[in-house]
Amino acid sequence: MKLGIVGLPNVGKSTLFNSLTKAGAESANYPFCTIDPNIGIVSVPDERLKKLGDLYHSKKVTPAVIEFVDIAGLVKGASKGEGLGNQFLANIREVDAIVHVVRCFEDSNVVHVDGSIDPLRDIETINLELMFSDIEILERRIAKTSKGARMDKTLAKELDLLERIKAHLEEGRLAKSFVTEDEDEEALRKSYQLLTDKAVIFAANVAEEDLADDGNSNEFVKKVREYAASENFEVFVICAQIEQEIAELEEEEKAMFLEELGLKESGLEKLIKASYALLGLISYLTSGEDETRAWTIKKGTKAPQAAGKIHSDFERGFIRAEVVNYQDLLDCGSLSAAKEKGLVGLEGKEYVVKDGDVILFRFNV
Repeated sequence: MKLGIVGLPNVGKSTLFNSLTKAGAESANYPFCTIDPNIGIVSVPDERLKKLGDLYHSKKVTPAVIEFVDIAGLVKGASKGEGLGNQFLANIREVDAIVHVVRCFEDSNVVHVDGSIDPLRDIETINLELMFSDIEILERRIAKTSKGARMDKTLAKELDLLERIKAHLEEGRLAKSFVTEDEDEEALRKSYQLLTDKAVIFAANVAEEDLADDGNSNEFVKKVREYAASENFEVFVICAQIEQEIAELEEEEKAMFLEELGLKESGLEKLIKASYALLGLISYLTSGEDETRAWTIKKGTKAPQAAGKIHSDFERGFIRAEVVNYQDLLDCGSLSAAKEKGLVGLEGKEYVVKDGDVILFRFNV
Protein backbone atom coordinates (compact mmCIF):
# COMPACT_ATOMS: atom_id res chain seq x y z
CA MET A 1 0.00 0.00 0.00
CA LYS A 2 1.24 3.47 -0.89
CA LEU A 3 -0.03 6.64 0.84
CA GLY A 4 0.76 10.24 -0.14
CA ILE A 5 0.89 12.89 2.60
CA VAL A 6 -0.38 16.37 1.64
CA GLY A 7 -1.21 19.57 3.50
CA LEU A 8 -0.46 23.27 3.72
CA PRO A 9 2.97 24.33 5.06
CA ASN A 10 3.31 24.23 8.87
CA VAL A 11 0.34 21.95 9.61
CA GLY A 12 2.56 19.20 11.03
CA LYS A 13 2.94 17.21 7.82
CA SER A 14 6.66 16.54 7.94
CA THR A 15 6.58 16.04 11.72
CA LEU A 16 3.91 13.37 11.16
CA PHE A 17 5.93 11.82 8.33
CA ASN A 18 9.02 11.71 10.58
CA SER A 19 7.13 10.04 13.38
CA LEU A 20 5.44 7.49 11.13
CA THR A 21 8.56 6.52 9.24
CA LYS A 22 11.39 7.59 11.56
CA ALA A 23 12.95 8.84 8.31
CA GLY A 24 14.11 12.16 9.74
CA ALA A 25 12.68 14.45 7.06
CA GLU A 26 13.47 18.06 7.81
CA SER A 27 10.63 19.79 9.66
CA ALA A 28 10.92 23.42 10.67
CA ASN A 29 8.71 26.39 11.43
CA TYR A 30 8.83 27.92 7.94
CA PRO A 31 7.11 27.01 4.68
CA PHE A 32 8.69 24.77 2.04
CA CYS A 33 11.34 23.15 4.19
CA THR A 34 10.37 19.87 2.44
CA ILE A 35 11.59 20.33 -1.10
CA ASP A 36 12.26 16.87 -2.52
CA PRO A 37 9.57 14.29 -1.81
CA ASN A 38 10.50 12.13 1.16
CA ILE A 39 9.74 8.44 0.94
CA GLY A 40 9.55 6.11 3.93
CA ILE A 41 8.63 2.42 4.25
CA VAL A 42 6.76 1.39 7.40
CA SER A 43 5.93 -2.06 8.75
CA VAL A 44 2.26 -2.66 9.51
CA PRO A 45 2.01 -3.57 13.23
CA ASP A 46 0.33 -6.99 13.50
CA GLU A 47 0.55 -8.88 16.79
CA ARG A 48 -0.65 -12.07 15.04
CA LEU A 49 2.68 -12.40 13.23
CA LYS A 50 4.87 -12.75 16.31
CA LYS A 51 2.54 -15.35 17.85
CA LEU A 52 2.45 -17.38 14.64
CA GLY A 53 6.21 -17.03 14.19
CA ASP A 54 6.73 -18.38 17.73
CA LEU A 55 4.34 -21.29 17.06
CA TYR A 56 6.23 -22.32 13.90
CA HIS A 57 9.69 -21.30 15.19
CA SER A 58 10.04 -19.26 11.99
CA LYS A 59 13.51 -18.02 11.05
CA LYS A 60 11.99 -14.80 9.70
CA VAL A 61 8.84 -12.75 10.37
CA THR A 62 7.83 -10.38 7.55
CA PRO A 63 5.03 -7.85 8.12
CA ALA A 64 3.05 -6.09 5.39
CA VAL A 65 4.45 -2.65 4.57
CA ILE A 66 3.14 0.81 3.70
CA GLU A 67 5.10 3.30 1.62
CA PHE A 68 4.61 6.96 2.61
CA VAL A 69 5.40 9.80 0.19
CA ASP A 70 5.66 13.26 1.80
CA ILE A 71 5.63 16.20 -0.62
CA ALA A 72 6.27 19.92 -0.14
CA GLY A 73 3.50 21.91 1.54
CA LEU A 74 0.99 23.16 -1.02
CA VAL A 75 -0.25 26.74 -1.01
CA LYS A 76 -2.98 28.64 -2.83
CA GLY A 77 -1.87 28.95 -6.45
CA ALA A 78 0.49 25.94 -6.30
CA SER A 79 -0.95 24.62 -9.57
CA LYS A 80 0.01 27.94 -11.21
CA GLY A 81 3.55 27.82 -9.81
CA GLU A 82 3.07 29.61 -6.46
CA GLY A 83 5.28 28.37 -3.61
CA LEU A 84 7.08 25.41 -5.09
CA GLY A 85 4.40 24.91 -7.73
CA ASN A 86 2.71 21.58 -8.31
CA GLN A 87 5.90 19.91 -9.54
CA PHE A 88 5.67 17.35 -6.73
CA LEU A 89 2.04 16.36 -7.25
CA ALA A 90 3.26 13.88 -9.88
CA ASN A 91 4.93 12.00 -7.02
CA ILE A 92 1.56 11.16 -5.47
CA ARG A 93 -0.40 10.27 -8.63
CA GLU A 94 0.40 6.59 -8.08
CA VAL A 95 -0.59 6.38 -4.41
CA ASP A 96 -3.59 4.31 -3.25
CA ALA A 97 -4.88 7.03 -0.95
CA ILE A 98 -4.04 10.54 0.22
CA VAL A 99 -3.39 11.41 3.86
CA HIS A 100 -4.37 15.06 4.21
CA VAL A 101 -2.91 16.62 7.37
CA VAL A 102 -5.17 19.39 8.69
CA ARG A 103 -4.15 21.71 11.52
CA CYS A 104 -6.71 21.69 14.35
CA PHE A 105 -4.68 23.42 17.08
CA GLU A 106 -3.90 27.02 18.03
CA ASP A 107 -0.26 27.93 18.69
CA SER A 108 1.07 31.48 18.30
CA ASN A 109 4.62 30.07 18.02
CA VAL A 110 3.81 28.12 14.85
CA VAL A 111 2.83 30.41 11.99
CA HIS A 112 -0.08 29.44 9.73
CA VAL A 113 0.43 30.29 6.07
CA ASP A 114 -3.02 32.00 5.98
CA GLY A 115 -2.67 33.69 9.37
CA SER A 116 -5.51 31.86 11.17
CA ILE A 117 -6.77 28.34 11.94
CA ASP A 118 -9.64 27.22 9.69
CA PRO A 119 -9.49 23.54 8.68
CA LEU A 120 -12.35 23.75 6.15
CA ARG A 121 -10.68 26.65 4.35
CA ASP A 122 -7.40 24.68 4.36
CA ILE A 123 -9.15 21.58 2.95
CA GLU A 124 -10.73 23.69 0.22
CA THR A 125 -7.35 25.24 -0.66
CA ILE A 126 -5.75 21.82 -1.09
CA ASN A 127 -8.78 20.41 -2.95
CA LEU A 128 -8.67 23.29 -5.43
CA GLU A 129 -4.96 22.78 -6.09
CA LEU A 130 -5.51 19.04 -6.65
CA MET A 131 -8.43 19.85 -8.98
CA PHE A 132 -6.37 22.36 -10.99
CA SER A 133 -3.61 19.78 -11.31
CA ASP A 134 -6.15 17.19 -12.53
CA ILE A 135 -7.63 19.65 -15.04
CA GLU A 136 -4.13 20.24 -16.42
CA ILE A 137 -3.66 16.47 -16.87
CA LEU A 138 -7.06 16.19 -18.61
CA GLU A 139 -6.34 19.15 -20.91
CA ARG A 140 -3.11 17.51 -22.05
CA ARG A 141 -4.94 14.25 -22.67
CA ILE A 142 -7.75 16.08 -24.53
CA ALA A 143 -5.22 17.80 -26.82
CA LYS A 144 -3.61 14.43 -27.59
CA THR A 145 -6.87 12.50 -28.06
CA SER A 146 -8.70 15.09 -30.16
CA LYS A 147 -6.13 14.72 -32.98
CA GLY A 148 -7.32 11.21 -33.82
CA ALA A 149 -10.90 11.39 -32.53
CA ARG A 150 -12.46 12.32 -35.89
CA MET A 151 -11.25 9.11 -37.51
CA ASP A 152 -11.44 6.73 -34.55
CA LYS A 153 -14.66 5.92 -32.64
CA THR A 154 -12.77 4.66 -29.58
CA LEU A 155 -10.80 7.91 -29.31
CA ALA A 156 -14.00 9.91 -29.90
CA LYS A 157 -15.64 8.08 -26.98
CA GLU A 158 -12.62 8.78 -24.76
CA LEU A 159 -12.59 12.45 -25.77
CA ASP A 160 -16.24 12.73 -24.71
CA LEU A 161 -15.38 11.16 -21.32
CA LEU A 162 -12.38 13.48 -20.80
CA GLU A 163 -14.48 16.55 -21.51
CA ARG A 164 -17.26 15.41 -19.15
CA ILE A 165 -14.80 14.79 -16.28
CA LYS A 166 -13.13 18.16 -16.94
CA ALA A 167 -16.52 19.94 -16.83
CA HIS A 168 -17.31 18.12 -13.57
CA LEU A 169 -14.04 19.37 -12.00
CA GLU A 170 -14.60 22.92 -13.29
CA GLU A 171 -17.87 22.95 -11.34
CA GLY A 172 -15.73 22.54 -8.19
CA ARG A 173 -16.52 18.87 -7.65
CA LEU A 174 -14.02 16.10 -6.93
CA ALA A 175 -13.42 13.50 -9.67
CA LYS A 176 -14.43 10.88 -7.08
CA SER A 177 -18.06 12.03 -7.35
CA PHE A 178 -18.14 11.71 -11.17
CA VAL A 179 -20.54 8.88 -12.07
CA THR A 180 -20.34 6.60 -15.10
CA GLU A 181 -22.11 3.27 -15.57
CA ASP A 182 -19.89 2.26 -18.50
CA GLU A 183 -17.16 -0.30 -17.59
CA ASP A 184 -14.80 0.87 -20.35
CA GLU A 185 -15.16 4.48 -19.22
CA GLU A 186 -14.53 3.44 -15.62
CA ALA A 187 -11.32 1.64 -16.63
CA LEU A 188 -10.14 4.71 -18.58
CA ARG A 189 -10.97 7.06 -15.73
CA LYS A 190 -8.87 4.95 -13.32
CA SER A 191 -5.96 5.02 -15.76
CA TYR A 192 -5.80 8.84 -15.54
CA GLN A 193 -4.76 8.57 -11.84
CA LEU A 194 -6.57 11.79 -10.96
CA LEU A 195 -5.67 13.12 -7.52
CA THR A 196 -9.27 14.06 -6.69
CA ASP A 197 -10.39 10.52 -7.57
CA LYS A 198 -8.38 9.06 -4.69
CA ALA A 199 -9.59 8.00 -1.27
CA VAL A 200 -8.67 10.56 1.43
CA ILE A 201 -7.87 10.10 5.11
CA PHE A 202 -7.78 13.32 7.12
CA ALA A 203 -5.17 13.47 9.86
CA ALA A 204 -6.63 16.02 12.29
CA ASN A 205 -3.51 17.32 14.02
CA VAL A 206 -4.46 18.46 17.54
CA ALA A 207 -2.75 19.68 20.71
CA GLU A 208 -1.78 17.05 23.31
CA GLU A 209 -4.73 17.88 25.62
CA ASP A 210 -7.23 16.99 22.84
CA LEU A 211 -5.86 13.47 22.38
CA ALA A 212 -7.48 11.76 25.38
CA ASP A 213 -11.06 12.25 24.13
CA ASP A 214 -10.05 11.66 20.48
CA GLY A 215 -10.68 15.31 19.61
CA ASN A 216 -14.40 15.13 20.49
CA SER A 217 -14.28 18.47 22.34
CA ASN A 218 -12.29 20.18 19.57
CA GLU A 219 -14.54 22.31 17.32
CA PHE A 220 -12.05 22.18 14.44
CA VAL A 221 -12.05 18.36 14.51
CA LYS A 222 -15.88 18.31 14.50
CA LYS A 223 -15.89 20.34 11.28
CA VAL A 224 -13.34 18.02 9.65
CA ARG A 225 -15.41 14.96 10.66
CA GLU A 226 -18.61 16.49 9.22
CA TYR A 227 -16.88 17.25 5.92
CA ALA A 228 -15.26 13.79 5.75
CA ALA A 229 -18.61 12.08 6.40
CA SER A 230 -20.19 14.02 3.51
CA GLU A 231 -17.53 12.65 1.12
CA ASN A 232 -17.21 9.12 2.63
CA PHE A 233 -13.64 9.82 3.73
CA GLU A 234 -11.95 8.70 6.97
CA VAL A 235 -10.60 10.85 9.82
CA PHE A 236 -8.14 10.02 12.55
CA VAL A 237 -7.00 12.34 15.34
CA ILE A 238 -3.32 12.71 15.97
CA CYS A 239 -0.84 14.93 17.78
CA ALA A 240 2.15 14.94 15.43
CA GLN A 241 4.45 16.25 18.17
CA ILE A 242 3.51 13.40 20.54
CA GLU A 243 3.86 10.87 17.70
CA GLN A 244 7.40 12.07 17.16
CA GLU A 245 8.17 11.46 20.84
CA ILE A 246 6.55 7.99 20.68
CA ALA A 247 8.61 7.11 17.59
CA GLU A 248 11.84 7.49 19.55
CA LEU A 249 10.82 5.01 22.28
CA GLU A 250 11.37 1.27 22.57
CA GLU A 251 8.27 -0.96 22.37
CA GLU A 252 7.84 -1.36 26.17
CA GLU A 253 8.34 2.35 26.84
CA LYS A 254 5.93 3.16 24.02
CA ALA A 255 3.17 1.07 25.61
CA MET A 256 3.73 2.80 28.99
CA PHE A 257 3.76 6.26 27.40
CA LEU A 258 0.51 5.61 25.52
CA GLU A 259 -1.09 4.36 28.75
CA GLU A 260 -0.03 7.53 30.59
CA LEU A 261 -1.67 9.61 27.86
CA GLY A 262 -4.84 7.50 28.09
CA LEU A 263 -4.38 6.18 24.53
CA LYS A 264 -5.00 2.63 23.32
CA GLU A 265 -2.94 2.90 20.14
CA SER A 266 -0.43 5.09 18.34
CA GLY A 267 -1.24 7.41 15.45
CA LEU A 268 0.40 4.97 13.04
CA GLU A 269 -1.96 2.20 14.16
CA LYS A 270 -4.96 4.56 13.83
CA LEU A 271 -3.83 5.53 10.34
CA ILE A 272 -3.35 1.93 9.24
CA LYS A 273 -6.84 0.97 10.48
CA ALA A 274 -8.35 3.97 8.68
CA SER A 275 -6.41 3.12 5.47
CA TYR A 276 -7.44 -0.54 5.49
CA ALA A 277 -11.08 0.40 6.17
CA LEU A 278 -11.18 3.08 3.46
CA LEU A 279 -9.47 0.95 0.81
CA GLY A 280 -11.29 -2.28 1.79
CA LEU A 281 -8.09 -4.17 2.60
CA ILE A 282 -7.46 -7.25 4.75
CA SER A 283 -4.42 -9.41 5.54
CA TYR A 284 -4.02 -13.15 5.25
CA LEU A 285 -1.04 -14.98 6.72
CA THR A 286 1.38 -17.69 5.66
CA SER A 287 3.53 -19.47 8.20
CA GLY A 288 6.24 -22.11 8.31
CA GLU A 289 9.72 -22.79 9.59
CA ASP A 290 11.37 -20.47 7.06
CA GLU A 291 9.03 -17.50 7.30
CA THR A 292 5.82 -16.12 8.78
CA ARG A 293 4.39 -13.35 6.63
CA ALA A 294 1.37 -11.05 6.22
CA TRP A 295 -0.06 -10.39 2.74
CA THR A 296 -2.38 -7.46 2.05
CA ILE A 297 -5.28 -8.04 -0.35
CA LYS A 298 -8.63 -6.45 -1.24
CA LYS A 299 -11.67 -7.70 0.69
CA GLY A 300 -13.51 -10.20 -1.54
CA THR A 301 -10.34 -11.61 -3.19
CA LYS A 302 -10.64 -15.29 -4.13
CA ALA A 303 -8.00 -17.88 -3.22
CA PRO A 304 -6.16 -18.09 -6.62
CA GLN A 305 -5.74 -14.28 -6.82
CA ALA A 306 -4.61 -14.17 -3.18
CA ALA A 307 -2.04 -16.86 -4.04
CA GLY A 308 -0.90 -14.67 -6.94
CA LYS A 309 0.26 -12.05 -4.41
CA ILE A 310 2.99 -14.51 -3.41
CA HIS A 311 3.93 -15.56 -6.95
CA SER A 312 2.18 -15.60 -10.31
CA ASP A 313 2.93 -19.37 -10.56
CA PHE A 314 0.79 -19.93 -7.44
CA GLU A 315 -2.19 -18.37 -9.19
CA ARG A 316 -1.53 -20.01 -12.57
CA GLY A 317 -1.17 -23.51 -11.18
CA PHE A 318 -3.60 -23.17 -8.25
CA ILE A 319 -5.04 -26.52 -7.08
CA ARG A 320 -6.47 -25.77 -3.64
CA ALA A 321 -5.82 -23.90 -0.39
CA GLU A 322 -5.51 -25.34 3.10
CA VAL A 323 -7.15 -22.70 5.31
CA VAL A 324 -7.37 -22.32 9.08
CA ASN A 325 -8.41 -19.31 11.14
CA TYR A 326 -5.46 -17.70 12.93
CA GLN A 327 -7.08 -17.86 16.39
CA ASP A 328 -8.21 -21.49 15.92
CA LEU A 329 -4.64 -22.43 14.98
CA LEU A 330 -3.19 -20.72 18.05
CA ASP A 331 -5.81 -22.26 20.35
CA CYS A 332 -5.07 -25.76 19.00
CA GLY A 333 -1.30 -25.28 19.25
CA SER A 334 -0.49 -26.91 15.90
CA LEU A 335 -1.85 -27.45 12.40
CA SER A 336 -2.24 -31.20 12.95
CA ALA A 337 -4.30 -30.59 16.14
CA ALA A 338 -6.48 -28.11 14.21
CA LYS A 339 -6.96 -30.74 11.47
CA GLU A 340 -8.02 -33.35 14.05
CA LYS A 341 -10.72 -30.95 15.27
CA GLY A 342 -11.91 -30.36 11.70
CA LEU A 343 -10.90 -26.71 11.73
CA VAL A 344 -8.77 -26.82 8.57
CA GLY A 345 -10.70 -26.40 5.33
CA LEU A 346 -9.61 -27.56 1.86
CA GLU A 347 -10.83 -24.73 -0.34
CA GLY A 348 -11.09 -24.38 -4.13
CA LYS A 349 -10.97 -21.54 -6.66
CA GLU A 350 -14.19 -19.87 -5.47
CA TYR A 351 -13.11 -19.51 -1.83
CA VAL A 352 -13.13 -15.86 -0.68
CA VAL A 353 -10.16 -15.21 1.62
CA LYS A 354 -10.95 -13.74 5.05
CA ASP A 355 -8.87 -11.48 7.31
CA GLY A 356 -6.72 -13.63 9.61
CA ASP A 357 -6.83 -16.76 7.43
CA VAL A 358 -3.61 -18.78 7.68
CA ILE A 359 -3.20 -20.38 4.26
CA LEU A 360 -1.04 -23.06 2.65
CA PHE A 361 -1.45 -23.03 -1.13
CA ARG A 362 -1.17 -26.21 -3.22
CA PHE A 363 -0.22 -25.55 -6.84
CA ASN A 364 1.27 -27.26 -9.87
CA VAL A 365 2.87 -25.54 -12.86
